[in-house]
Amino acid sequence: MKISTKGRYALRMMLDLATHQDEGYISLKEVAARQGISKKYLEQIVPLLNRTGMLRTNRGYQGGYRLAKAPKEYTIGEILQLTEGDLSPVSCLQGETVNCDRADSCITLPVWKGLYRVINNYLNNITLQDVLDQAPEHGGVFCI
Repeated sequence: MKISTKGRYALRMMLDLATHQDEGYISLKEVAARQGISKKYLEQIVPLLNRTGMLRTNRGYQGGYRLAKAPKEYTIGEILQLTEGDLSPVSCLQGETVNCDRADSCITLPVWKGLYRVINNYLNNITLQDVLDQAPEHGGVFCI
């Protein structure tokens, strides 16, 4: 499994907003400048985060974005699942049921199921706040 640029940038954006949550609404231009990410790319990510209620939006002169909840209420797993979709390590585990004609006789399926479980447990138990609490002073740039 490889996390795409979209997933990494969404996580960096959310961490940037969490870092600057006391400053009110933050423009995409500010996030883009601090994170070294194209504003145009962030404009593609915002709708994914916005439609699920992760962000609050304010239009106009003092407009921008902010987290809808506290950083401790967002898991890394939920952010990545929004941008990446299913985080399964193999295609047959994507979706609700195992999608493979050989599932009944596949001796490697338990390996992939175990890896999938570990990935989800790990990412769903780390919050934005956990990342911020463990981050050394780095000037607000997240290398993800």
